[in-house]
Amino acid sequence: MSVQKAYNSWAESYDEMLNKTRDLEEKVIRETLDGYYKSVVELGCGTGKNTAWLLQKCESLIAMDFSEAMLLKAQEKIESKKVSFKQQDLNIDWGLPEDSVDLVSCSLVLEHIKDLDAVFAKASKILKTDGQFYISELHPFKQYSGSKARFDDGNGIQELEVYVHHITDYTEAAAKNGFKLVQLKEWFDDDNKENIPRLVSFLFQK
Repeated sequence: MSVQKAYNSWAESYDEMLNKTRDLEEKVIRETLDGYYKSVVELGCGTGKNTAWLLQKCESLIAMDFSEAMLLKAQEKIESKKVSFKQQDLNIDWGLPEDSVDLVSCSLVLEHIKDLDAVFAKASKILKTDGQFYISELHPFKQYSGSKARFDDGNGIQELEVYVHHITDYTEAAAKNGFKLVQLKEWFDDDNKENIPRLVSFLFQK
């Protein structure tokens, strides 16, 4: 199922259903980003699970998502003059000025993007010098074992269109587009390192 169609269908139940990946990522972003940013772009804001928190850490925020239904859910929750919501296919130009952003945040999005290099190029274009690019994704070890974004729409389990990206796919795309790696960390359910990590996070700097 296409990303836009799937998340439009998923939007109504997304916040209520059990989702260990979503819930762990909320912890990841809060433990990784400790600065204050003048301007932020959030890629794949979904229903706004991180948007309200990011608004506390910036002066302005542009929240983008493929899904109009997800954006509507986010707008129902969040009333702030500091945020603007934008329906956007992240594979094409984001329509933002060069060197204008202090942080690009990307949570559980890139498994739906085939061309990582293009996303890194767009992020590099809009980020200021020393700007940060935060990424948190389903760990490739989980992908290797068959885990992927899926949900029950009432008529059965729907699996989303996903792509496997290896750790070096991220780091090589970053280096190619002028980023240096600040932090790479693996995240486990219940902090149990006996298991396969659920998420991997990166913090890059331009």
